[in-house]
Amino acid sequence: MRADVFLVDGGHATTRSQAQRLIAAGVQWRLAPTLPWNKVAKNGDDIPAGAELQLLDAAEAKYLSRGGLKLEGALQAAGVGVQGLRCLDVGQSTGGFTDCLLQHGAAQVIGVDVGQGQLHERLRADGRVIAVEGLNARQLTPEALREACEEALSVRTEAEPDDNDTQPEAPYAWMRNGGMVDDDYDDSQDAKEHEIEAFKAERATKAKRRAEGKQATVRKRLAGREKDDITPAFDLIVGDLSFISLTLVLPALVPLMKPAGQLLLLVKPQFELQPGQVGKGGIVRDVALYPQVQQRLRDGCAQAGLAVLGWHDSAIAGGDGNREFFIHARRAA
Repeated sequence: MRADVFLVDGGHATTRSQAQRLIAAGVQWRLAPTLPWNKVAKNGDDIPAGAELQLLDAAEAKYLSRGGLKLEGALQAAGVGVQGLRCLDVGQSTGGFTDCLLQHGAAQVIGVDVGQGQLHERLRADGRVIAVEGLNARQLTPEALREACEEALSVRTEAEPDDNDTQPEAPYAWMRNGGMVDDDYDDSQDAKEHEIEAFKAERATKAKRRAEGKQATVRKRLAGREKDDITPAFDLIVGDLSFISLTLVLPALVPLMKPAGQLLLLVKPQFELQPGQVGKGGIVRDVALYPQVQQRLRDGCAQAGLAVLGWHDSAIAGGDGNREFFIHARRAA
């Protein structure tokens, strides 16, 4: 089996891309304790079924994605502890930041992402996590977030479900399966023709409303999630957003912070500069532009009512090789 596939199937990595980074960091295998180790040189190298695997550097596997390593470094650099905090993860994606927060003791993480179906199943099944999908961070309001959380935690059923127990019995139902009429037959309980037609019309109307998405429904919390706190006020907001400047998102995040709440956002310079300032492949190659990015974010924080506490290099580079940063801020009194 291909080495990268072997790592995923064996639970050593959550994705093939993560497996490939583990292979680059060093992976070896052997078929028995008495046999020598075989180093994996390429992603496509064959590893026999039943082989014992050893990761020479397991850092890449600590979290569900590299984002977890980035946030871990930022939490350490900023001196932020998350034990017992309620956190908001903006741009949740597969859940690297969320995984990091939970492993460091966060009490709850509500995640928001404009995409659908990206969060890893392990986190989706975690009772401390609420995943809100299809919601743009720029459009966040306390009311919108509360409503989206309620929807994510609930199941909808029809307000007026079909009543199959009391549907009218058709005239001459006795004729089914070879029924016979005799002098003792009582048809007083048989439905009248107009009752049958009214019943059919009602069913047809409901079917049409369902097809058009107009059928009235009621919402009920899923079992086990009845007591989940969806108050839109957080101790800490973290975020990893792409294709948008953080200056456009900050005004929406501040109303979601508790008084003195903190914010730790990943800054991707290529999305904070003008197209002409970004090189081929979306890489920012001119280091002289980094202070410009920092000043722009500091100004954006000031305008949004945030006091900047720190500006930190990301512990690892972006997947495209871009240098990234974290901005650390607190909601001003």
